[in-house]
Amino acid sequence: MATTAGTRDPPRRSSPFADAPALHDRSSLGPSAPSTTTTTTTTAPVSPPKPAAASSPPPAAEAAADELPSDASDVIIDMDTFGQILELEEDDTYDFSIGMTEAYFSQAETTFKDMDKALAANDLKRLSELGHFLKGSSAALGVHKVQESCERMQNYGKLLDDNGEKKLKEDDALSRITKLLARVKVEYTEAEKYLKEWYTQHGASL
Repeated sequence: MATTAGTRDPPRRSSPFADAPALHDRSSLGPSAPSTTTTTTTTAPVSPPKPAAASSPPPAAEAAADELPSDASDVIIDMDTFGQILELEEDDTYDFSIGMTEAYFSQAETTFKDMDKALAANDLKRLSELGHFLKGSSAALGVHKVQESCERMQNYGKLLDDNGEKKLKEDDALSRITKLLARVKVEYTEAEKYLKEWYTQHGASL
């Protein structure tokens, strides 16, 4: 005797973009857990990479760390600022933001060399000017830690403390800048690595 099988509605597939992370979600995406109840899997878009642990800084940078105020930020890249730059992209090649980032890298490398020369000459005025310059460039791209350190250098060069209020002696200012310059170079290296990893994760390269 023949029987007629009942009809069943096909299972509804969820949108692959339902749980996509926001631009400034900095957590790395781990592998999907194996499922025993579904036969389809979806892959979420790649999120900005979680920066790898920085290598041990040189002794000068370690000493400088002890001199920084306790409210020093741990933010390497301000993703709100960086995200605003990405919104100006005309396509998914990231040509616009890559051009800005490469220009920043070049400016920073040149500025650090100029800072070394100014420090060797004990030229506080020049150090303040260079700190101000790199602070602005870093702020425009969202390189937050470098921005903060350069603002301190700008103040020290004017014989002022971290907040730009208390007067410093020249020897004290030069000592602070010496330690700060070693640290800001490490902070810049961290930011450079972070940005290069971000573009690699998104199919582009610097």
